[in-house]
Amino acid sequence: MKALILAAGYATRLYPLTKEYPKPLLKVNHKPIINYIVDKLKRIPEIDEIIVVTNSKFSARFKSWGKKIRSPKVITVLDDQTKDNHHRLGAIGDMDFAITRKKIKDDLLVVGGDNLFDGKLEGFLSFAAGHHNKPVIGAYNIRSKSKARHYGVMKLDKFKRVIDFQEKPKKPHSTIVAMCLYYFPKDELGLISEYQKKKDKLHDATGFYIDWLRKKINVYSFVFKGRWYDIGDHKFYGEAKASFVK
Repeated sequence: MKALILAAGYATRLYPLTKEYPKPLLKVNHKPIINYIVDKLKRIPEIDEIIVVTNSKFSARFKSWGKKIRSPKVITVLDDQTKDNHHRLGAIGDMDFAITRKKIKDDLLVVGGDNLFDGKLEGFLSFAAGHHNKPVIGAYNIRSKSKARHYGVMKLDKFKRVIDFQEKPKKPHSTIVAMCLYYFPKDELGLISEYQKKKDKLHDATGFYIDWLRKKINVYSFVFKGRWYDIGDHKFYGEAKASFVK
């Protein structure tokens, strides 16, 4: 299994902090956000490589970080060759880029580089193994429909299968939101490339891909417990620094 950390965004909502510094390397309790993710990934024996996809603006910083972090897993930094927010590939584009560049033919675990959460990945992957090796979306019950409007919102059946997915809906039908955490079995990786060829820039968000994917094959969701911080702006970054202590 390969792990892919998405770290190619430009985080314009966190300016000036991220104007010359990538969001995943911002610190929470004296530790870069991405290190919390790596700590979870390196405990998964099936993972033999952690791939960090970033951009030309920040690739040097990630390569410097990669030389310092201690990990039993191979850590590879990929530059997606973009230099500004206007030309970014987006999450789906970066997944497709990494799969193609690295010629990935293994199961793939994808994690957003700004994801802070308590839950263990072992439970998530065990759930995936028990659901016919189909794609699984990490989710969180945010318990507020007004907050859910800012995320991809999903509706699940009694088997935890995703039966509806809405990207940032004005009127959410659920408080279960996607976390930017995905498991894609190797046999389904080609669907990412298929979608990438069809989509336009308005439908680049991973939520649009999940909604497209669930109509083709069964997609399931694992709902994490504990805390989760999606560090998208100064408010959430401040909350994480104040209360996320490991």
